[in-house]
Amino acid sequence: MTDGDVIVGGQSTVEFGVRGDDVMAGERVTFDGHIEAEGDCRLDMWSEVEEDVLVGGDAYLGERTRVGGELKVAGNVDIGDDVDIEQSFEASGHIVIRNPMPTVVFLVVYLSQLLRIGEEEAAEDLASQLVDAEDDDDQPVVIPRGARVSDDAWRVSTPATVGDDCRLHGNVRAESLDVGAGNTIFGSLRARGDVVVGPDTEIKGDVTTRGGDVSVAKGATVWGDISAEDVELHEHAVVEGKIRVSGELTQVRDALGPAPAADGDGDQTDDAADEETAASDDAVTDESPPETDVEADAGDSDETEADEVESDDEAASDGESAEPPAVESREAVEADLDGVVPMMGAEPDHSENGHDDEAEVVPDAD
Repeated sequence: MTDGDVIVGGQSTVEFGVRGDDVMAGERVTFDGHIEAEGDCRLDMWSEVEEDVLVGGDAYLGERTRVGGELKVAGNVDIGDDVDIEQSFEASGHIVIRNPMPTVVFLVVYLSQLLRIGEEEAAEDLASQLVDAEDDDDQPVVIPRGARVSDDAWRVSTPATVGDDCRLHGNVRAESLDVGAGNTIFGSLRARGDVVVGPDTEIKGDVTTRGGDVSVAKGATVWGDISAEDVELHEHAVVEGKIRVSGELTQVRDALGPAPAADGDGDQTDDAADEETAASDDAVTDESPPETDVEADAGDSDETEADEVESDDEAASDGESAEPPAVESREAVEADLDGVVPMMGAEPDHSENGHDDEAEVVPDAD
């Protein structure tokens, strides 16, 4: 079950049902379950489906194809000779009985015709659609020729790649294995070459390779044993079983702390700090109250004095306090207070204990 397409190579066996967008199978492919295709479904000659075939688009059935259950198609149906449908057959579109061209032959002929008429861009787009998916599209499930897929094992004779966020039941056997992130595999991994277990992936079995290396990424968990030539294990990965190596066992650690800043960044930071300091100094200078002249020039005109009087009257009318009077000099204040309080230097002569011994003692009234 996948959100993308399902492509099964010729002479392969899928021992369960298939659900996807477009489903395409080569010659002599066997499905032990049902097929549910939201888009089109194309089965080449001598293919067999033990249960129902439900198609949301168009269906193409090659000659001598057998369907053990019902065939329900929302679009058109192109059927070859000697097609066996054991139960009911329904189609909303046109039904054409002929021998449809096999999928591989059809693609080759179509590409050759595009190149013959000079449509190189169209041929390149078609080839890219068959091989690669867009970034926003889901990657297709591709089962190579001669593979066998079941709840017991997924066996291919080619390198195998498992994407991200997948859930698989069965042991995986391939030439080499590259498992993505966030997967859960209820089985073991075995390959002749290298095996890579992605981050946050859980393997419910052993990880074994004959002549390759094993790499276990951060957050991955292997519930079984690991056997390989060399093993690279992240410090935050978990292996519940034993690790058998004939070469080296390497532990990968995370980097400690962030990378130091470059010299250019430090200069820029210092310059920014200097700019902020200068800006703050300018703000303080602007916010400081302006200085006022204490003494007026002798040559001020009468207009200036009239303006000052008007400004004082306006300030008084607005409720603001008038300017305080000028402070008299110290000599003038001392002259006014002469004879009232003792001035500096006229202190009486006291003894060391702070009392005057010659002063007359007045007895208490009691």
